[in-house]
Amino acid sequence: MIPENILQHVFNKAILKQDIYEQTLDVFNIFRERTKAIITEFSEHAKQINNSLHFEFRNRGDYEFEVRFASDILIFVMHTNIFEFSRDHEVMKTSYIKENKDRSYCGVINIYNFLADSFNYNRDNDLGYLIGRVFINKERHYFIEGKKEIGLLYNNFHSSIISVDSIQEIIQSAMLYTVNFDLLTPPYDEVKVVSVSEMKAAFDNSKLATGKRLGFRFQADVE
Repeated sequence: MIPENILQHVFNKAILKQDIYEQTLDVFNIFRERTKAIITEFSEHAKQINNSLHFEFRNRGDYEFEVRFASDILIFVMHTNIFEFSRDHEVMKTSYIKENKDRSYCGVINIYNFLADSFNYNRDNDLGYLIGRVFINKERHYFIEGKKEIGLLYNNFHSSIISVDSIQEIIQSAMLYTVNFDLLTPPYDEVKVVSVSEMKAAFDNSKLATGKRLGFRFQADVE
């Protein structure tokens, strides 16, 4: 016979994670619908200004979608697993988590930025950047780790409940950050020498790597 305390612990943890998964999936689908609506609005506005401006929404499956605007792509990805923060993470020091440790288990939605041309020209060596990730717990409380235009303070976790309005704000902030996150040329000395094989590969497959901060430390672009 399995001891009652083990049975209860296994079932409680499984139910908790299933609940968080369902909450996160529901939130992700709201992200999907709001993003689609925002891109539709941009597209309609673009017709009045410049028909060459391109805005596009693409579903990439149950847990992923993308938007293309200007020269950029944002890809939103929901992870199907549930995570807990490490003991050293700042969020674990908040009274909100200390009152109920179950609140520290979260689903995650990641937001990545790529250059549109990286996909258009199959430049597989190009770099993308994680500009933010949204953590959602069983109570639909959330916070964001990311660049300063997108991220929230950990001490807001106790009061920040995800909503259509907050989702709209996150999407708009991600788009605004992406537009302002410009493509910088790498230092000359890092690219002045190219081998014949690299150039042939570039001609054949566009494999010379490009990224918005290629040649720089992305982590330094915080302030």
